[in-house]
Amino acid sequence: MTQKTILRALAGETLPTPPIWMMRQAGRYLPEYRATRAQAGDFLSLCYNPELAAEVTLQPIRRYGFDAAILFADILLLPQALGADLWFVTGEGPRLSTVTTGAELAALKPKEAIHDTLSPVYETVRILSRELPKETTLIGFAGAPWTVATYMIAGRGTPDQGPAHALKDSDRATFQGIIDLLTDATVDYLSAQIEAGAEVVKIFDSWAGSLQGADFHDFAVEPARKITAAIKERHPGIPVIAFPRGAGERYAGLHQAIGADCIALDDGVTADWAAANVQTGGCVQGNLKSSHMVTGGDDLVRETRRIVDALSKGPHIFNLGHGITPDADPENVQLMIDTVRAGG
Repeated sequence: MTQKTILRALAGETLPTPPIWMMRQAGRYLPEYRATRAQAGDFLSLCYNPELAAEVTLQPIRRYGFDAAILFADILLLPQALGADLWFVTGEGPRLSTVTTGAELAALKPKEAIHDTLSPVYETVRILSRELPKETTLIGFAGAPWTVATYMIAGRGTPDQGPAHALKDSDRATFQGIIDLLTDATVDYLSAQIEAGAEVVKIFDSWAGSLQGADFHDFAVEPARKITAAIKERHPGIPVIAFPRGAGERYAGLHQAIGADCIALDDGVTADWAAANVQTGGCVQGNLKSSHMVTGGDDLVRETRRIVDALSKGPHIFNLGHGITPDADPENVQLMIDTVRAGG
């Protein structure tokens, strides 16, 4: 049996102390990250520089001893590899050339072409697989097709994913074509990460919660199921974590519906509810509010203990309910880790 705690939890083992990592753990809240980012010049240059991307991935492992490292990259590298223009506006976030018509979809590159652009990402994974401590699990990731599509269609992040919903409702064929291309390309992208050394892969569906009714099944659950099934077929034994953020009560039953080994939870559901309704299906990950990394104190300790206790009777990976924010205090991260490892 593997000794890596994350892999043991993903295999369904209930551990006395849950393993722990943190979404966006390599990031702007750390001074060492900001220094490396400055050295790289800009965000995309950092993503595509294997040595520096590996360095920022390793920084939180050195500082905190997390049980897993997650590859430093961005979900929008995949649409860029498919031919979309991508750039970042300081203080505002990503911008992309839009894909809203059948002709624009047809002008994208085939999924086979993505590796030309993404090869530096695979090199980052290879470096990490050599340099991480033996007990640390390496997680690869991609954005889910719906979430990536929302950026491709709008050309930027939007508060309600309105442009993607509008295209879905007005031109279903083009919208479905975007989802299908992203689904197939994501399989190849994650597969290449696994071949380079990733031991787990995670599918981030940050905007799944805005899908309603049958759309949630068709465009959040079904693409994740297809990706998971294809990864399992190509790479038997590689665990998959699915994160359909904002799913609410629809988290129940998703282990089976997607085929994922673990369902990551946002902070919109309680740990007690998750224990009764989601953890029954397998490992769960989460779900401390990210704001506790800013405010710290007794509330952080109390909430951390509550989550650990609520999910202690089944397989659990401790994490935040969303990514850590740039204004977080690194000392609060240490307090969270100490609280988890002290036995809740």
